Amino acid sequence: MTLIATTIPDVVLVETKIFTDERGSFYESWNQQEMIGLGVDHRFVQDNFSQSRKGVLRGLHYQIRHPQGKLVRVVAGEVFDVAVDLRKSSPTFGKWVGFVLSGESGRMAWIPPGFAHGFYVLSQKADLLYKTTDHWYPQFERTLLWNDSTIGIDWPLEGRPLLAAKDQEGTSFSEVETFD
Repeated sequence: MTLIATTIPDVVLVETKIFTDERGSFYESWNQQEMIGLGVDHRFVQDNFSQSRKGVLRGLHYQIRHPQGKLVRVVAGEVFDVAVDLRKSSPTFGKWVGFVLSGESGRMAWIPPGFAHGFYVLSQKADLLYKTTDHWYPQFERTLLWNDSTIGIDWPLEGRPLLAAKDQEGTSFSEVETFD
């Protein structure tokens, strides 16, 4: 495994080595010892699976208490994945980074606690699997408005995205709860 830097230094892509032959492919999707060696030393407590169809936009979600770090990978399909820094003390506070994750690439994204996270499905269907560093507490979940003009995320939309009610009614950046 190797790390690939993004424009926000704390958010990194994790490149896995994929072995392929006539039978198919194999890659190691999680190795705690290797990740610690790369500087990502977190205990994961929960795995989540999400399946979405083309045009679905999920996010931008975070927990104000019990913040979750997420190790995100796409098992099948392709998404545009986004992280927004909500840590007031960070030099990248209010900045976003986006990248394409796909089942074919085997690439994962490490999104530390203190970030809002979301994704937009580019393929006909996408299956995401992600590990979290804390459990889900619905009472602490918050949603940053996906199209907030202050943040200005350049989503690669093809028409109007399909959104859950909570994502349509997200909070603007100027009013969102942030981390110290």
